[in-house]
Parts: sequence; C-alpha cells; structure tokens
Amino acid sequence: MALARLQMPPLPVPPSWFPGHMMKFTRMLPSLLTRTDVVLEIRDSRLPLTSINRTLEGALKKWRTERGWDPHNPGRRILKTQACEHIVVLNKRDLVPEWGMEPFRRVMLTKFPEQRLLFASWHRPRDIRTLSEMLVNIAKEHPHALELNVLVIGMPNVGKSTLLNALRNMGIKGRTPKALQTSANPGMTRAMSTRLKLSINPLVYAYDSPGVMLPFLGRGAEGTERGVKLALIAGIKEGLYDMEALAAYLLYRLNVLNPISPAYLHILPPNAAPVLDLQEFLPLLARRMGMIKRGGEMDLPRAAEYFVRWWREEGGLIAASEAQALLQAPGGLLAPGEALSQLKYPSGIQGWGFDFEWEVRPEDIPGVGLDMIIQGKMERCINDYMIKAEREERAEGNMSDTQKKKLMVQEEKMKRKMKHLRRSL
Repeated sequence: MALARLQMPPLPVPPSWFPGHMMKFTRMLPSLLTRTDVVLEIRDSRLPLTSINRTLEGALKKWRTERGWDPHNPGRRILKTQACEHIVVLNKRDLVPEWGMEPFRRVMLTKFPEQRLLFASWHRPRDIRTLSEMLVNIAKEHPHALELNVLVIGMPNVGKSTLLNALRNMGIKGRTPKALQTSANPGMTRAMSTRLKLSINPLVYAYDSPGVMLPFLGRGAEGTERGVKLALIAGIKEGLYDMEALAAYLLYRLNVLNPISPAYLHILPPNAAPVLDLQEFLPLLARRMGMIKRGGEMDLPRAAEYFVRWWREEGGLIAASEAQALLQAPGGLLAPGEALSQLKYPSGIQGWGFDFEWEVRPEDIPGVGLDMIIQGKMERCINDYMIKAEREERAEGNMSDTQKKKLMVQEEKMKRKMKHLRRSL
C-alpha cells in the first residue's frame, strides 16, 4: 500500500457537549480538593494526550501549591505535612501495543515530574494490585493521618467506575459487590459518589466523580480531530457525530497503526487488500456482512456503524496485538539496543494509539535502538501537543463563541448590579 497517498479524511465541526452536571463538578473541584490527598486521574491509553482534561489543570496546580509543592519546580516539594499526589492511570492498556509504553512513560516523566504514571487494565490483576499498593504506600507515608482520601477524575467513558470497582475488590478481602454502576455510554456518573472503601489498614477511601468533557473542543484541524477521537472511544454522547465520519477517520487510523495488515482485514472478504478510501471500504464490508437493502443496494450507513462498534468491542484488541507483532524480532520482543535496520520494519507513516504519528526511514538511522527512536518521535509529538495547547489557551481561552457571549452577558449584568448598588449607597 502506498502510504504516501494516505491522507486524513475531511472531519466535521466538533459539537458542543458540556451538560450542567459537568459544569457543576468543575466549579466544585477546588473545594473538593481541600479534603483530597490523592488525585487519581484516569485517561485512555489510546488517547493519552487527547484525554487530558486541561479544564481541571488550574485547580490541580493551585491544590499542589497549597500543599507545599514548588510552583516553579513541579518535581520539588518544599513542605510535606500532608499527602498530595497526582497519579495518572492510562487505562485500557490492552488496546495499545506494549512497545510504546516504556518510551511514553520516560518522556512523560521528564515533561511532568510531578505525576506518577501507570498503565493499567482492569482485566489484569497485576495492574490493579500495583495501583492498590501505590495508594496504600502513600497512606503509610503519613501515619498521623486517620485516612487517605482519593478523588477519581477524568474524561467521560475512560473507565473510572470500572477501575474503582476492581480496586475495591482487590483491597477488601472476601466477596464485595460491585459498588458503582458502569456503562459503555458516557455520562453514567452524573454526581459525586459516596465514599468507597478501598483499604481497611490503612484506611483508604475514594470518591468517583462525573466524567468531565472539555467545554470547548477547539477550532481548526486540532479541534475537529480531537472531537472525532473522543467520539470514537464513546467519550461523547451518541448521536452527536455521524457514524460515516467516525468510520472514515477510523479507517485512516488503522492504516497508520498497521500499514501492512490493518486490523479491519479480519472483517473484509478473504484475501482483501488494505483500503484507503471509505467509499471503497464500506461496500466491501456491507457485502461481507450481508447488509443489503431491498433491490440489492448496499446498506452503507449500517456498515459504517458496524465498523465503529466492531472496533470498540473487539477490533481495538486485534489492532493492538497485530501492531505489537509488527515490531517483533524472530527471537521475541526487541532488546533495548536492537537496531531498527535489522528488522523488516516498514518505512513511512507509523503511529501508536490515536495521538501519535510519525515518519520512519530505516535507512536513515542504522545502528540506533528502536526504543530510543520511538521515544524521540513521541517526545516531538508531546512537545507539539503542549505548544498547540498553550496557543489555544491564549487565543481562545478554552471557550466557544457561544460561551464567550454568555460570559459577556454575565459581566454586563454584574456591572449593572454594581452600578445600582453604588447609587443606592
């Protein structure tokens, strides 16, 4: 397949989805943090950058400063009288290839030294045990405290409630019923949960919180792509995006993740070749799945919906495992110093998850360890993300035009109120 011709499809303008319960939690967060010892932020491993909620970062920065962390050196703590830790869990780790996890972790450690980073999946007891031990050890570091309070935050549908249920089952011996309701649709948790006990000795409690979407997804190419990514992981309310638009982007991404044998070949007719164009892909899929209307017309909208749901339910696992196999040497996983030039690694556009994309030319870098190449590529992607995020904050204030108008109306009302008070004095 000629990856040079692979281009991102046109994407729709991102919709606005920021229900009242999300705004309510955002306003409550500063007061909640006054009685919080650990912030457990859950992100999606497929979108390790897009699932960062920048709306909450200001409150977290103030909380850390008040608890003794140096505002000018995020990795240095001046006072340590009270627990204050920010743990970032990249959930659903089984949906991304293993080879990118350690390079990503190393880059994030240098960029965000104040955060503890952990890849996890509730399917893997070892991950849940590691996270449980992290929380217990933090509690033991502060024996004077009667209990450790953990606040769980994150975007919608990143798996906060499911992970908390797994932590509870790991930390409390004996049979424990599922304490929190879960759903595949975003917005199931709409209010703060009651305290959920995660450990008895020492005492560790957790609060689940509503998933909070970005109030404004942004303008331009970054905003449109951000919205489609979040919709693909079901992080945005169903129906706000056309399924064919999601299918087009998904087709593009699966071709980037594995240009040789994309995961969608499992649901196409036998011996099918990789496909670049959605208008060519959907008829093939509809024919294979028997999605035919009266008169023999292919049901393309139904095929698009099937494609997206297949990826959410099983295709993501297939894509991750096959992208992992793409970077395996005959003797197993690559050793840290193994050279890229020793492998039959395809040149061209490559990626990891849906947030990372880079170009690789094996002939340009003989003798360089593959893991270091990947780390360098990831570092550039993260730097680009941080620059774009800062630029968006300065240019837009993280608000849509509608939100700006509402703010102007509120400010005008406040001016009139103050003017009336001055006259009455």
